[in-house]
Amino acid sequence: MPEPAALHIDRIATPIGALIIIADGRNRLRAIDWEDHEARMLQLLTRYCGKAGFTLTRRRDPGGLSSAMRAYFKGDLHAIDALAADTGGTAFQQKVWRELRRIPCGKTISYADLAARIGKPKAVRAAGLANGANPVSIVLPCHRVIGSDGSLTGYGGGLHRKRWLLAHEQTA
Repeated sequence: MPEPAALHIDRIATPIGALIIIADGRNRLRAIDWEDHEARMLQLLTRYCGKAGFTLTRRRDPGGLSSAMRAYFKGDLHAIDALAADTGGTAFQQKVWRELRRIPCGKTISYADLAARIGKPKAVRAAGLANGANPVSIVLPCHRVIGSDGSLTGYGGGLHRKRWLLAHEQTA
């Protein structure tokens, strides 16, 4: 049986709520979520790491990840562009998540556009589900995906946060 992954956890205050940052021993992001969704985040980690597959230890600013997230919220929107992430997930999910990183800051695309960009134009619903299962929100900017009619749909952290993040990226 493999050793449980030793993960580090930090929490930072943001204008839209406390954010939890989880990193591995190589300072790669494993999960980011809002404190009010901590149970969901731990479920995702369990799915990717297995039941006793990880331990969490409090660590301030693992690998500078928390500092980068703070800088993003203070207006340095590109502070998070190069952060390394190890998200797990299926091959399809990873393809969707890689494409999320290609959406320019301050821009949005539709779920249909996302599916087309990964070469699966009929897989709109599957692309949406993969988008929603993204364990590293903000860094893999799932909030930049909107409905085909321009409506703000589906964001695990709540539509109020999606609205704030999009406005923040358009004005900063």
